[in-house]
Amino acid sequence: MFVFGPLGLPELLVIVLIIVIIFGARRLPELGKSLGEGIKNFKKSIGVKEEESKPPEDKTPPASKE
Repeated sequence: MFVFGPLGLPELLVIVLIIVIIFGARRLPELGKSLGEGIKNFKKSIGVKEEESKPPEDKTPPASKE
């Protein structure tokens, strides 16, 4: 499954350090916010697709026999 083996703490720290160097500490909150909004929109669109694929429910109550 892992080509290079599992990622440990030192590897993750190096990855985070490289990200900070590339993007800078000032842009990291902005990147996190946009990433969060993207994930939220993705989940929202998946929910809409699931609602469209479900058959509509009949909400009218059954007629009472009198």
